[in-house]
Amino acid sequence: MCSKKSPRILSIQSHVVFGYVGNKSATFPLQLLGFEVDAINSVQLSNHTGYKVFKGQVLNDKDLEDLVDGLAQNDLDNYTHLLTGYVGSASFLKRIAGVVRALKRKNPDLIYVCDPVMGDDGKMYVPEALNEIYKREIVPLADILTPNQFEVELLTGIKVGTIPELRSAIKELHKAGPQIVAVSSTEIHNKLTAIFSTIKDNKVIKIDIPKIPTSFTGSGDLFAALFLAHTYLQDSMEAAIERTVNSLYCVLLETYEHSKACQDKESQPAKRIELRLIQSKNHIENPKMHLHAVPL
Repeated sequence: MCSKKSPRILSIQSHVVFGYVGNKSATFPLQLLGFEVDAINSVQLSNHTGYKVFKGQVLNDKDLEDLVDGLAQNDLDNYTHLLTGYVGSASFLKRIAGVVRALKRKNPDLIYVCDPVMGDDGKMYVPEALNEIYKREIVPLADILTPNQFEVELLTGIKVGTIPELRSAIKELHKAGPQIVAVSSTEIHNKLTAIFSTIKDNKVIKIDIPKIPTSFTGSGDLFAALFLAHTYLQDSMEAAIERTVNSLYCVLLETYEHSKACQDKESQPAKRIELRLIQSKNHIENPKMHLHAVPL
């Protein structure tokens, strides 16, 4: 007798052999929270690009088509969720639009969570052509969008320096298609805040996050994965937001404390600050709830 189906995610993101970004940042937390995860790697690198050297391969649109076609021909493409993150080429990103449509034909209830990974702190780290493809072809297909502040600006053309500007930009994103917009981090008036907006409940909710005095790689990928999980697992948007942000904050704090302890022993700063995901298993499954959501 078949057991009740677990939620199943197709996750299309980057892969690194060493460290935690992209699929390496998303898969373990999602599995811990009870999700089956099938990963397609948009790029395969030795390590993330913050190290002095990185080597590897970038998949093209034909590679993606072959993998998805193999799944379809074996009737293995039955997913409750699609999650997309870092994509390195325009042709690959364009092909994702076809994947979304095919998976939604197979399961009209599929939830597509799009993390439009393009850059941060005013710098793009993908080809500029990807922005137009996201705007025209990808964002309109997304149910949930998880940009950072810079990506909100790229997708809307609205410079975000105040809360009213941010609200205007989020409205533009909703108009494009996504029912839920979760801005993983904004820095306005020197405060770090995550903002969540949902059309269904007509709510805009925020959580202020204490600043940790370093920068992390892979934290946005972890945010998108946790938010996907908790929108499925929790009874309310507030609960989903609080579980997501508190888990993420605990993981980052654990990582920061470790990096301080290793300062003298580890010469490569990028290695010191790799996310401590395995060591944070308890924070992912059962985070301490210090940070609380309030209406914006």
